[in-house]
Amino acid sequence: MARTRSSPSDRTRGDGSPNTRALTPRQKEILRSVAQGHTNREIAAQLRISVRTVEVHRFNLMRRLRVRNVAQLLRQALVLRLLPKNFTSA
Repeated sequence: MARTRSSPSDRTRGDGSPNTRALTPRQKEILRSVAQGHTNREIAAQLRISVRTVEVHRFNLMRRLRVRNVAQLLRQALVLRLLPKNFTSA
């Protein structure tokens, strides 16, 4: 039987904090683009995917990191060291 939903333990560590290893390479790529200030449309064009796909990746990324807006997303990414120190240079 195939698993259709991930369990909470897949998304969090034992202490309840987000499991950053659960982020896909594409989510990390989208996170870097968001941090650089790119819009969904710009990210879609850059990655040659649809805007809707970018929106879904961002939604899943925010859900996994347990944040509700882009400011919280970037703050959490910095706290969890998901962004390189020089992420603003692009």
